[in-house]
Amino acid sequence: MKLAPFIAFRYLFAKKSHNVINVISAISALGMAIGTAALIIILSVYNGFDSLVRSAMGSVEPDLMITPKTGKTFVPEGDVYDWIYEQKSVETMCCVLEEEVFINYGEKQALATAKGVDWVYEENSPLRNHMISGEFTLHKGDIPLSCTGAGLAMSLDLDPRFLTPVEIYFPSRTRRISTSNPASSLEYIKVWPSGVFMTNSEIDHSLMILPIEKMRELLEYDDEVSAVELRLRKGTSEKELRRLQDEISRRLGGDFHVKDRFQQNESLYRMMKYEKLAIYMILCFVIIIIAFNIFGSLSMLLIEKKTDIRTLRYLGTPERTIRRIFVLEGWMISLVGLAAGLVLGIGFSLLQQHFGFIKMPGQFIVQAYPVIISWTDVLIVSAGVALIGYLIALIPAARIPKD
Repeated sequence: MKLAPFIAFRYLFAKKSHNVINVISAISALGMAIGTAALIIILSVYNGFDSLVRSAMGSVEPDLMITPKTGKTFVPEGDVYDWIYEQKSVETMCCVLEEEVFINYGEKQALATAKGVDWVYEENSPLRNHMISGEFTLHKGDIPLSCTGAGLAMSLDLDPRFLTPVEIYFPSRTRRISTSNPASSLEYIKVWPSGVFMTNSEIDHSLMILPIEKMRELLEYDDEVSAVELRLRKGTSEKELRRLQDEISRRLGGDFHVKDRFQQNESLYRMMKYEKLAIYMILCFVIIIIAFNIFGSLSMLLIEKKTDIRTLRYLGTPERTIRRIFVLEGWMISLVGLAAGLVLGIGFSLLQQHFGFIKMPGQFIVQAYPVIISWTDVLIVSAGVALIGYLIALIPAARIPKD
């Protein structure tokens, strides 16, 4: 073993003449352990909620979505759509027609996003796994049905068990607005509620799903759609998704957007990344404050070991080596805390992940706090805490007494 690590290791575990140094060192290691464990646990819980949000959004957002760059609608025709349908990685391709509308239900009114979908969407939509009332179906014989987000249903007092129809209004595209009778300028359809779904608050408070033929009737369209949604087979790689996205964009030309899930809701996913970064930075700042205990411990150790330092100098030990001894001493304190914190944090997260002993308050999609351990997070936390400990140890080691 080299001289500097050997002496630093002996200093770490050797009994000091002043017991307060041992106490401060222990407090420093304990603080680093608690800070590290908190980072692992909080980031793992954040990953769990992030996964829930992405799963919920995935029930509404497709893997790829084709939309026009100009205008609101287009007619999906041509060889490119035949080519898409033939791709083995594409599970479903469906047409949707979406618009902001005015809704009347009984004595309640609201503005909502009405999304007309075809039979492919109706048969394959993951939303059927998020129903909290009724069922996900848009047809009962010739009767058009609708499924509504939980927040919107609550604001309208909508219940699929009742027979009251939902009235949907939208200004006519073909008739002029009449000042004497404004109601004559509105198109109007009726659909009957069949179910209520719950995904996330933003979607639940605004979205209503109904048959695309009723939306075309309301908006006075024939074959137009606002988007074509593609869902890929489970297990499709990121590389295959990018290949499809690039190839579809090339075949469609410059008149269309082909967006993945991140691009469809870029602001939300970007905000989630920034939130995670902010959590990491705040907790790292807390660890920096805790790490200053190492500064105190090391400063006191330098005072106690003046005789040892003088002896090492007389033996011809370079100043760089002496400084390195105390840097390693301080760093070892933080590494002991880091190791203990990793064990605590990962152990706690694994227990919560498998047993869910800490429950969520109130009514939520999941009963216990969701936890997902990311080994990338573990590496980043380890690197961050180790770097903080090393930098803090450099400060007192640079002030070694000269005599």
